[in-house]
Amino acid sequence: MRSKQILALCSLYVLVSAWADDKKKPPAQAQRETVAKPLTDKQKKKNEDKLRKELETPYKKWLNEEVDYIITDEERKAFSRLQTDDEREQFIEQFWMRRDPTPDTEENEYREEHYRRIAWANEQFASGIPGWKTDRGRIYIKFGPPDERDEHPSGGTYDRPIEEGGGTTSTFPFEKWRYRYIEGIGNDVNIEFVDTTMTGEFHMSMDPSEKDALTNVPGAGLTLYEQLGLACKTDRFTRTDGTRLGTGAMPMPASMDQFTRLEQFAKLQQAPSIKYKDLEAMVSSNIKYNLLPMQVRAHYFPVTESTVLATITIQFERKDLQYKTKDGIASASVELYGRITSFSRRPVNRFEPDLKMDIPAEMLQKATDGAEIYQTTVPLAPGQYRLNIAAKDLVGGNSTTFELALNVPHIQEDQIASSSLVLADIIQKVPSNSIGTGQFVIGTTKVRPRVGESFHRNEAMGIYLQLYNFEPDEKTKKPEGTINYQVMKKGSNEPIYDVSEELSALTGGGASQMTVEKQLPLDKLEPGEYVLKMKVEDKKRNQTLTPSATFKVL
Repeated sequence: MRSKQILALCSLYVLVSAWADDKKKPPAQAQRETVAKPLTDKQKKKNEDKLRKELETPYKKWLNEEVDYIITDEERKAFSRLQTDDEREQFIEQFWMRRDPTPDTEENEYREEHYRRIAWANEQFASGIPGWKTDRGRIYIKFGPPDERDEHPSGGTYDRPIEEGGGTTSTFPFEKWRYRYIEGIGNDVNIEFVDTTMTGEFHMSMDPSEKDALTNVPGAGLTLYEQLGLACKTDRFTRTDGTRLGTGAMPMPASMDQFTRLEQFAKLQQAPSIKYKDLEAMVSSNIKYNLLPMQVRAHYFPVTESTVLATITIQFERKDLQYKTKDGIASASVELYGRITSFSRRPVNRFEPDLKMDIPAEMLQKATDGAEIYQTTVPLAPGQYRLNIAAKDLVGGNSTTFELALNVPHIQEDQIASSSLVLADIIQKVPSNSIGTGQFVIGTTKVRPRVGESFHRNEAMGIYLQLYNFEPDEKTKKPEGTINYQVMKKGSNEPIYDVSEELSALTGGGASQMTVEKQLPLDKLEPGEYVLKMKVEDKKRNQTLTPSATFKVL
């Protein structure tokens, strides 16, 4: 009997335990509700916007807090158009470089001084809000410490200067700052800050009478003119120049004229001027302009292991320029500014030519079918550089900017090497007195690149290439090898033109340097895009070069 009771109790315990476990488990419907559902397009967009805002936060802080007072409106608009963090980082780097007074040194004194001013403003001018947000902080950060600073931190008794009416009054706390000169604003700049709330927050004032604590007290704080009966205190409230000065009929100094004060107040709100010319500013600020189409090509011609001549060719289509006609001559003028910097943004070289084109007015329509080309040659050490160019049409006012990476090659004595492969519209020998001088001249040859790399069928395409460091034959002192030229339609491997020649047939200074100067007629090529492939073999060293270039036939 006892055994049956124990068995029954055990069964009851098992049933109760199972019931308790079932109670702990969530219902089936609740489990189904926890299954993740795909996000809707609206939810995805919301999450993306949230993430984008989070990522933008450091840059928004930089824009709206760190440089809010010194960034120009144009730079602010350009920054707002940037899409990636890499673009923003590059912009910030160029922003500080543009203001660096000593760009050839590692330190950027302007940036260091700017952040020092922010820290000092926060320390000195805080008043319930950070010091950099106050009017005194803003002026200090923009223009630095004043040349003279007259402080009245508690206000109190004040003897007015005669231009404010003279006499004695009591004032709110105020300060007067004087700058001998601020670029873009002028000489003898006086700024007044007043704390009318007595809370320590001084605001910039345009009204010299705003600091007067007795202005609204009848019969108190009278000016000298009011004491002499030459003016009535109630006259202060009928003035139309934005002040409540009691000066009677005395004329105001020019510096206190209503429009002068307004102009100064407006200028003080603007970002400090930048000491760069317009074109250089365009290059430095990375703001993109494309109103004046421009094409740029760079080619490299090694001179020694440590020096390479980089030729930079710039082309404008005449139809894109604007002309002014005077005395039967149509003239166009383009101002250029080019700067080469290292990848750490240190200046290496620059050029500032002015391009002028004069065409007889009756020939203008025909002449606009051509192009204007400029070339400069810059010696550079092997390595990577940035080329930035800004151009402005001085007649029409249109501008453009261009950026190009310069990968200057390094050649080694024990390896064959080549210059850039140049496709040219002119290859011709120059007179002996012009060797090595002038635009497009390389040694004894004038080589004018076809910048757009497009040719008409009735033209011949020039091929120019320098080759270096072949192993000479011991007897003939000439290199042993071949050069193969192939032209094929782009996207095809079937050569339309296939010619080979011996290296010994080339001109030049022997095995150390040889030059390819060829003219390829294009009359047999149909309009389209083509590839020129060259294969240069040095049999002595068993080394090969394969320079190539693309071109278009019109």
